[in-house]
Amino acid sequence: MVAIDTPSSLESFRRFIISSTCKSYAPRSYLDDFEVFAEREDNLGSIYVEAADKVTLKKIRDITFVNARDVLGIIYNSKSGNTSLKWRQLRRNNGKVTGEASSNSLINLAESGVLTLDWVENYLKKKFAKPDTDEVAS
Repeated sequence: MVAIDTPSSLESFRRFIISSTCKSYAPRSYLDDFEVFAEREDNLGSIYVEAADKVTLKKIRDITFVNARDVLGIIYNSKSGNTSLKWRQLRRNNGKVTGEASSNSLINLAESGVLTLDWVENYLKKKFAKPDTDEVAS
C-alpha cells in the first residue's frame, strides 16, 4: 500500500475510476462525457459521488452510471479492499486525492493523470534509495 496525497483534477480522478472498474464495457458516450461517473454499492467496494446535482443514467453489471454536476467529493474503495481513495474539491474542478493505493491502482492513477511522472519518480527514488554509504563501520 502506498500513501497518496496529491492534487488532481476531477476529470483525471473520473478517468482513474473508469479505468479501474468499467472501461471495457462502459458505453463510449459515457467514457467521453466528463459529467458521467461510475458508482458502486458498498458490498462490492463502494464508489460514491457527492454532487450538488446527480441523476442516475443506467446500471450495467455492478456499476451505476450517473450524470453529476458540481461534484464536491468522490469516495473510491476497490473490490479487493487494497485501495481506498478520496477526491475532495478544492476549487471548481480541481481537488486533492488522499488515501492508500495498491500497486495496480498506482498504474491506473498514473495513466489517468492523477499521479504525475515526477510523483512516480520521486516515490521510486524514496522506495529504492540506498542506505547512506558515507558512514564508516567501526
